Amino acid sequence: MKRLRSLFGPLFPIVGTAIVLLCIFSISRIALGLWQFDRISQADGWLRLLVSGFRVDIASVCYLLLVPTLVSALLLSDRGIGYVVKFLLRIWITAGLWLAVYMEVATPAFIAEYDLRPNRLFIEYLIYPKEVFSMLWVGYKLELFIGTVVTIAVIWGGWKFSGYATRSLHYPKWYWRPVIAIVAVLVGVMGARSSFEHRPLNPAMVSFAADPLVNDLVLNSSYSVMFAAKQMESEASAFDYYPTMPKQAIIDQVRANMNVASSDFVSDKQPSLAKHEASYQGKPKNIVILLLESHGAQFVKSLGGEDLSPNMDQLFNDGWAFTRMYASGTRSVRGIEAVTTGFSPTPARSVVKLGKSQTNFFTIADLLKGRGYHTQFIYGGESHFDNMKSFFLGNGFVDMQDQPTFTNPVFVGSWGASDEDLYNKANQQFTQLHQQGKPFFSLVFSSSNHTPFEFPDGRIEHVNEPRATRENAVKYSDYALGEFIRQAKASPYWNDTVFVAVADHDARTFGNQPIPVGHFHIPAVIFGGGIAPKLDNRLVSQIDIAPTLLSLAGINSVNPMIGYDLTKPVPANEQRAMMQRDKNFGWLTADNQLVVLQPGQGISTYRYDPAADTMVEAPVDDAVTLRAHANAMWGSLAFRENYYQAQAK
Repeated sequence: MKRLRSLFGPLFPIVGTAIVLLCIFSISRIALGLWQFDRISQADGWLRLLVSGFRVDIASVCYLLLVPTLVSALLLSDRGIGYVVKFLLRIWITAGLWLAVYMEVATPAFIAEYDLRPNRLFIEYLIYPKEVFSMLWVGYKLELFIGTVVTIAVIWGGWKFSGYATRSLHYPKWYWRPVIAIVAVLVGVMGARSSFEHRPLNPAMVSFAADPLVNDLVLNSSYSVMFAAKQMESEASAFDYYPTMPKQAIIDQVRANMNVASSDFVSDKQPSLAKHEASYQGKPKNIVILLLESHGAQFVKSLGGEDLSPNMDQLFNDGWAFTRMYASGTRSVRGIEAVTTGFSPTPARSVVKLGKSQTNFFTIADLLKGRGYHTQFIYGGESHFDNMKSFFLGNGFVDMQDQPTFTNPVFVGSWGASDEDLYNKANQQFTQLHQQGKPFFSLVFSSSNHTPFEFPDGRIEHVNEPRATRENAVKYSDYALGEFIRQAKASPYWNDTVFVAVADHDARTFGNQPIPVGHFHIPAVIFGGGIAPKLDNRLVSQIDIAPTLLSLAGINSVNPMIGYDLTKPVPANEQRAMMQRDKNFGWLTADNQLVVLQPGQGISTYRYDPAADTMVEAPVDDAVTLRAHANAMWGSLAFRENYYQAQAK
């Protein structure tokens, strides 16, 4: 021990604390794993649980000890300011040990109640100490007693340990201290990030199972709570930015605009929950969403854009094509949110990335999973990007077919396997599932049309040079889409499947307009066996896709989606598109009235000219403004009040 004190010098207390914390987290995880042995074994997850869990623990310890590492390396000593630093370090170590132990001790009771590790709910309860203490006192006396005993024991033991760890240290010469500090901090930052990718470690990177609890056990409870706290900062609300509106007025307006009979609403607790009868009543069909990265209308000749998407143009002739489809946002996760959940956009981040929606949030995957469908996500990159994997596995998707599952891809770029590899994988999956007699729902997300615009040689004639341009990437992505459609038409699953090809958003959304409407215009075509060619000029929104697909596939359901089933008539005065650009919300009507809500600027009204892509301030009907205002508030209200929870099977 004396040799270790001499080796690590002022960092000995840090190293000792790190080892103790890693032991605490590992012992707790193993104990919790043994408790949930059947669920972990069913997910074939023991190795991942332990290895990925240790990775999370290292990151947690590095975050906790990064600041004291820097201060100790520079200032810790037995006299003057160094003595003060030693006292503060002991407090920090004791508090850190208490946090780690207390959160792990509290975890079994939380899992028993919520089937997850402590998360944002744990934090939210702290807002109501009186009610929570009363609940604990009445229903959890044993747990409260254990928590109190553990707190006293850990604080006493932690203080003793910190005293031992900071005693008889060896201090280097002053000129070595900055060097030690720099090296130690660099190691700590690397450990905390635990990744050389764009983003540091997050729960999605270590998620692997369809069981949310198994994924949660990979974390430790301190990390889980701290990550939830960080996420809560991003849960911006329309009520923080837009003019206030009574809750019931919001609900009444949204219900009135859903194109649903009043008798079909089934719940006051979930106001948008309603019965939806499918137009097609035959054998239920498979559903495939081909989500096209950054493929805006500006790249589609049929929509007045450049002639870069000949296969999409052919689809416009062969399928049910929408000429006035608008994306709900400017990010891929916003598009994913729209097409898989039908949730309307908000000033907050997409629900794909928010902590509260990682489980028990409505998706059509969860709905279809309950009807016996195999639900999957196919992506050429890493599915943990943008928290997709965590959200999907927690909300009905059971099969992640991402880059690690691709065998010998023909081309791999910065964002993963190429689009043709993606579609080849999709065709293989669909053929196999069809042969097995399994109905399937698949979200297939392309990525080649993304900077730095990498794609294989010899597929397309370049539009311009150098080859790595947006235009060439669009043309290649369209080429890959066309090859897939040719494969699908010749496949045994074609007649049993409803497909939609739709962009997640435009390539760029820019301009000085609060809502640059033209940059929300995207292509969307529904096709497959039994889908008659049709050019649909109604104004429609990305959130209308999911209800329409369910109707075409023959899925009767009770769900909370407010989007339209486009197989049914939608009066012109009810047609609308809703768009979110950061904190700005736009509501466009079929006759081009435009309502915009901006933080601190209230409600503005315009006339939009689609031919010139311009907007001019002008009055609009009061009824339109009222409906736009209500829908701008709805998403935040529904999220806050848990109106969008998944339904029991």
